[in-house]
Amino acid sequence: MRTAIILALIGALTGIVIASWVVPPALSWYTEPGGLPNGAHVQSLVVVPDVIHYATSQLIRGQLIGALAGALAGLALGIVVARRGRAHVVSQRSVK
Repeated sequence: MRTAIILALIGALTGIVIASWVVPPALSWYTEPGGLPNGAHVQSLVVVPDVIHYATSQLIRGQLIGALAGALAGLALGIVVARRGRAHVVSQRSVK
């Protein structure tokens, strides 16, 4: 059980790191205007606090999803490793 929890925590941290690396470029791609001729600029007025709130909330959401996915993957790996180790111990005891 301890191995499964440790692997789940490692998976969660790995998911957060990967999400922190992947989400910002995805956000910039998603919010970039498309279909403009070369050299054209979009003229717009934005409320900067709203933009910052949107970007940070999307980053945190991506990190949460990454943490959950990594934790589930680590937990599954931990359960597989624990069962395989337990089966190996039981088979050694029956041989003796």
